[in-house]
Amino acid sequence: MSKHRSGRSTSRPVGKAPVAGLPVNKNDEVMLDIIGMTHEGEGVGRVEGFTLFVQGALPGEKVRAKVLKTKKQYGYAKLLNLIEASSARIAAPCEIYDQCGGCQLQHMDYAAQLTWKRQLVVDNLERIGKLRVSGGAAGGDAEAALTEGILVRPTLGMDEPWRYRNKAQVPIGVTEGGLVGGFYARGSHRIIDMETCLIQHEDNDDVVRKVKDIGRKLGITAYDEESGKGLLRHVVVKKAFRTGEMMVVLVTNGDRIPNVDEWIAEIRREIPAVTSICQNVNTKQTNVIFGDTTRTLWGNDVIYDYIGDVKFAISARSFYQVNPAQTEVLYGKTVEYAGLTGNETVIDAYCGIGTISLFLAQHAKQVYGVEIVREAIEDARANATLNGMDNVVFEVGASEDVIPNWKEQGITADVIVVDPPRKGCDPRLLETILAMKPERVVYVSCNPSTLARDLRVLEDGGYKTVEVTPVDMFPHTVHVESVAVLVRDVPVIQPPLLT
Repeated sequence: MSKHRSGRSTSRPVGKAPVAGLPVNKNDEVMLDIIGMTHEGEGVGRVEGFTLFVQGALPGEKVRAKVLKTKKQYGYAKLLNLIEASSARIAAPCEIYDQCGGCQLQHMDYAAQLTWKRQLVVDNLERIGKLRVSGGAAGGDAEAALTEGILVRPTLGMDEPWRYRNKAQVPIGVTEGGLVGGFYARGSHRIIDMETCLIQHEDNDDVVRKVKDIGRKLGITAYDEESGKGLLRHVVVKKAFRTGEMMVVLVTNGDRIPNVDEWIAEIRREIPAVTSICQNVNTKQTNVIFGDTTRTLWGNDVIYDYIGDVKFAISARSFYQVNPAQTEVLYGKTVEYAGLTGNETVIDAYCGIGTISLFLAQHAKQVYGVEIVREAIEDARANATLNGMDNVVFEVGASEDVIPNWKEQGITADVIVVDPPRKGCDPRLLETILAMKPERVVYVSCNPSTLARDLRVLEDGGYKTVEVTPVDMFPHTVHVESVAVLVRDVPVIQPPLLT
């Protein structure tokens, strides 16, 4: 029977000596108080000052865990059993939650998820950005934030945080029973076959299931990552929530699809809601989903959906936010933070297919959008035409090159909005913003750590972060979006003292 002392078991396998200088070794069983959670959703515990990360453990819990791996400063452990459970712990409703890597927080009460995501943003602002967060950060007055620190609002969550995804990207593999498709198992490229996903729209589940069935019936082969052989790599399904239109994209390892006419006929018969069937060809040995060539096999080249009152055409490779309800919340907060009265000129860096730009154009005098991906700008221009908006201009190129050119042409911005990828803003773009000196900067972020880093640069350059609102775009996962507003930190000129 193991004896526990100082939070760890003293028993080890025979002949297994401890790693020099570490209080635990591989295969030790330890008792841990979970004191926090990482940005990847792992519980954090310590044994004699040594940090262990435990998948599935929640803050406030006492657990027994088995050490799996140790490094110099930290290690990983497997949760064996709960000694004291958190009040936030619930039973995950998904049958394959423990195997699938798609969600990380289903075992955590949704209200607790929202609280944790806000704290994740606060921790990054303070630790990485070295920024001061207001003591009354969960509420309070934005005016006070100018002197007391950044106001971080509560996370804006969903009333119904299930079945929210409008896009499924399902990798396809093969077993003895034929084609399988689902999410990858945690930390691997082993596919967990999936019949239903509780964060996907039900129609997406139905389409993926039927496409797999049709593929099995027609003898379609699955792509094998190791050999580079096999045909079907991914099935991508897009669902327009407002219009009901659906698109199926078959990502193939080669141009030719055997029995393609029968394949199309089966999909049309089994899934009447589908209005577009496309093929994308990707012959590269890569884990990137899409290749360079896309063709329409049947139906329309695009499907249409709305965010608020703005209509968007969505093609096979268009980036479009996967949670339409929360996208409206996110963009509404962006417009609010931009403080538009109808007289402003706004620049939207990283504009993509123009989603934020067109939202802003409803409230601004003029909007300029810039994006380095040419196809996205073509989509953005088409979307502006689709909505009859003539007060928005889109240009292809890097923001840090295009915006200075605009400035030379006499174009200056009252507000600059940025919505960069996870790696954050290019340093030259931050320099460009500081040189242009807009009155406000609105930063939409999908990564709290790069948000904090970039806010620090802007603060050092003369801006003040007033307020940040986290938005839960991806319930039951560790991801969190945030919107921050910065204003030029104009020094207050004190009146002369009376003599």
